[in-house]
Formats: sequence, C-alpha cells, structure tokens
Amino acid sequence: MPFSHDMVCSLAAVADLVNTAPETGGLDGLTSVAELDAYVRRNELSGVEGVGDGDLREVRALRATFLAIFAAPDSASAVALLNVLLERTRITAHLTEHDDYPLHVHYFAKGAPVAEHLAAELGVALAHLLVDGEWERLRTCAAPDCERVFVDESRNRSRVYCDSRTCGNRMHVAAYRARRRA
Repeated sequence: MPFSHDMVCSLAAVADLVNTAPETGGLDGLTSVAELDAYVRRNELSGVEGVGDGDLREVRALRATFLAIFAAPDSASAVALLNVLLERTRITAHLTEHDDYPLHVHYFAKGAPVAEHLAAELGVALAHLLVDGEWERLRTCAAPDCERVFVDESRNRSRVYCDSRTCGNRMHVAAYRARRRA
C-alpha cells in the first residue's frame, strides 16, 4: 500500500511516541518538557507553538492509549480503542501547503493543545490504516530483546524488525554465527 507523505509522517510520529514509553523496552523518553519539545521537533509537527507541563501530562496519557492500540489483540479491539480516542478529539480538517510539501490535510484544530493535535493527526492516520484493512502493519519488533513498535510500510508486509541496521542486523549475525557453529 503506498502511503502519502503526510500519512508516513504521522505513522512514524505515532510509533516514535509509543517508543518513548518504558514498556517498549527502554527508559521513559518523555519525562520532561524538554523531551516533549524534542519529540515535536524530531517529528516536525507543524502548528505546535510550544509545550508545557500540562502538555507533558496529557501527551503521556495519550501515549498509553496509542500503546494499547498497537498492542490490541485484533483489529476490532484497535478500532474500539481508536474510536474512544477520536470521540474525545476536536477534529477540524483543513487543506494546507507548507515547508515545500504538496497540498495535504491537517486534522487538528488551530491553537489546539499538543495532545489534542497529536490525537487528531495521529489518530486519523491510524484510522485510515484500519479502514484500509491494514491493521497488521502495526508491529512489535521480532528481536527477542526488543519491544519497540513500528509500522510496516513494506510492499509485501514482510518487515519484522524495528530497524534493519540494529535489531535486524544483530539477529542476522546471530543466525549466521549459529549456522557456522553447527
């Protein structure tokens, strides 16, 4: 499934947000306003004026909801969780062009707090994925020591590692060494 540029960005941003959770195998990556600001800058979220302590609390709660969606046992469960999230979110669709990107749709209300902005933009991207019957693209890394999540954008839905340069390479080297020992 070819994803549009803004959908790729939103899906990458939701995976990045979920991967800041300690449940994904690392340290909590959202413990300060500075870390939230770094997340916003890293994902080039347009329309975010600034972040504060209240935003940090709300985004951390939102992160837990997105983690539950990735961990849902089936598509119906993911749909139910996403519907609850979207029902609580003001969504105001508007067309925009910025930063040399072609015309695309933003779903957040102007001036919305960062958590609501993320709920709208990232929630709608996940909704499109679910509507298109692509729920199985929401994955957890297959490496035994990694719990990071990712969205499989491969054409044949074959990606199993969060990053081929780290987890994928490490697992392939381990398999090669095991074959050589045998």
